[in-house]
Amino acid sequence: MKKKLFLYTAVIMFCASAIFYLINVNEKDKLENNSPEKRKDRDSEIKYPSDIEYFKRTFPYGQADPDAHLEALKKGQEMRSLAESDNSTPQWEFAGPANIGGRISDLEYDPNNSQIIYAGAATGGIFKSTNGGLNFFPVFDDNAVLPIGDIAVDPVNSNIIYAGTGEANGGHNNFAGGGIYKSTNGGTSWQITGLQNTVSIGRIIIDPFNPLKLYVAAVGSYFGPNPDRGIYRSDNGGANWTKILFISDSTGAIDIAVDPVNSNNLYAAMWQKTRYPNGGQLFGSTSGIYKSTNGGNNWTALGAANGLPNSSSTSVGRIGISISKSNPNILYSIFTNGTTYLGFFKTTNAGLNWTNADPNNQLQDGFSTFSWYFGQVRVHPTNPSIVYVLDFAIMKTTNSGTSWTDLTGFDIHVDNHALAFKPGAPETIIEGNDGGIYNSTNGGNSFTKVAELPITQFYEIGIDKTNPQRLYGGTQDNGTNRTTTGSVSDWESIYGGDGFYVIVDYTNPNVIYAESQNGGFGKSSDGGISFDDATAGINPSEKRNWSTPVVMDPNNSNVLYFGTNKVYRTTNAAANWTAISPDLTNGNQPRLGTVTTIDVSKTKSEHDNCRDR
Repeated sequence: MKKKLFLYTAVIMFCASAIFYLINVNEKDKLENNSPEKRKDRDSEIKYPSDIEYFKRTFPYGQADPDAHLEALKKGQEMRSLAESDNSTPQWEFAGPANIGGRISDLEYDPNNSQIIYAGAATGGIFKSTNGGLNFFPVFDDNAVLPIGDIAVDPVNSNIIYAGTGEANGGHNNFAGGGIYKSTNGGTSWQITGLQNTVSIGRIIIDPFNPLKLYVAAVGSYFGPNPDRGIYRSDNGGANWTKILFISDSTGAIDIAVDPVNSNNLYAAMWQKTRYPNGGQLFGSTSGIYKSTNGGNNWTALGAANGLPNSSSTSVGRIGISISKSNPNILYSIFTNGTTYLGFFKTTNAGLNWTNADPNNQLQDGFSTFSWYFGQVRVHPTNPSIVYVLDFAIMKTTNSGTSWTDLTGFDIHVDNHALAFKPGAPETIIEGNDGGIYNSTNGGNSFTKVAELPITQFYEIGIDKTNPQRLYGGTQDNGTNRTTTGSVSDWESIYGGDGFYVIVDYTNPNVIYAESQNGGFGKSSDGGISFDDATAGINPSEKRNWSTPVVMDPNNSNVLYFGTNKVYRTTNAAANWTAISPDLTNGNQPRLGTVTTIDVSKTKSEHDNCRDR
């Protein structure tokens, strides 16, 4: 339906999407700050980036063809290569940041050379260090698919590396992968080896006695049913794959562990998780741990009879699992219910019986209300009583879960996803989170941030038009950042939360507007030193997009436009706002159904058209 809107200044709006979640929550501004007060503030904040991008890509059917997606990525890669070879084409150069970092999805040591470390980035490919983490360099950039879910290094020939593409951390701010890639030369080059339609990979493990035998935990599609979910096995180094555990097209495999003494014993963590453009759920009755004693040929579900949560009566969501290398009868698992923490479980008889090793729920705070984002468990290689659990913080127990210590304090970024022990020196650990890579040489008592990787995920950029070397950007997980010199290594954070639109007044660069998730909006009048709320007059109960559009009139810097499910206008530099449109989104969507894009005409025409859905 088209509606003609007569505005004071022309506004071109490509708008309105009708998506909603079955999960409807109030989201607080997320400040990436490790103080206890900020952690408490975050307890009611759910990390739900908008599904609008997926909706736009798949409209009107709600499904994307993975093969078509991969083909489009390859075509883009070819076009980029052609452009780079054309001397008449303007060349791009890296503008930064090189000192902020971004989300790490996996870290792996070379088991035969502890100076070599591989880091998988959420959307930035794979990086390699040959000096114990002091410096990293990219080794995966030439491939079409850069989101990394997991990495595995051959324990016998560590020049052989496997990479599972597609991050598996919940699917809300993840990007799809395109299968399993293999390198036989330490990451110098890669070949795809199959499973292109699995979309996201939770884990790759290699049989410790037969490195040609691989197991892959495939989470599957972020949205809708996917028949390619489950556990896969290859008996020939990835040349061919067999699906050996399939529960349903809505139940994927998020984790898998192999017995280091008897590799016929396997444990798989299955996760029923389905999202659609009009809803979804992050738990289900088929979530649970499954065990095989014959290399994956047959599987048995472990449940209430074994002491684990009953998935048919309890909403079981994401599960993490880890096995002790020094005593493989001991395993630990983390259970969640899709949003919150359910328990930390231990078995001492290879999964036959489990007990809740955290009966007082000491780990609850770290999972908060977005437990789908966490689930990594790591058992110390030589002491099975020492366990690390990765959540909002890094939690460590030295007594199998009786008591826990928060290792993060003020030294480390929040939201943790990867941890690896240095071969032969397990008190040295390397850890990855939403802000990059950190190293500890004392079992986690203190951490030091290691070399930064250029993997910051930007939503929007802004340029100071009075001094174009001053660059600004809103980023996932790392707030709003800027450089005032044009250098790649002196970017600084000026506004918290997840960062989105950032606008510098083109008549006065001391006036800066910055945005956080769900339309949190601030104004600085002192060049970014401090910010005040700038949403006076905007109805807080109206729906706002994860990335709420806001633009400045190119003809009058005091005039800005802001989109909820209505369009707001200010004529006094955000001192107050007035709605200049009705609800453009049919008004009946519980969460989204928001304006997604606003632009202002430079010609000052007196009216424009808007399409809503």
